[in-house]
Amino acid sequence: MTTLQHATSLPITPRVASQHTLTPGQVAAMFNVNPKTVARWASSGLLGAIRTPGGHRRFREADVVALLNRKLD
Repeated sequence: MTTLQHATSLPITPRVASQHTLTPGQVAAMFNVNPKTVARWASSGLLGAIRTPGGHRRFREADVVALLNRKLD
């Protein structure tokens, strides 16, 4: 069992683990915001995050694209 967990504390399945992930810096660049803002979005539940075994956040590319599309509407 992997120690990666989703922001909702669900275990990460192999299907989820194989998805492309982005760092807070990469997400911040896409939205033209500070990486700390991305961390706040994750803490507030606006954007789901996966924690690495080292405790760093990673974001699923599909979730980020969905949020980008919501921002554009």
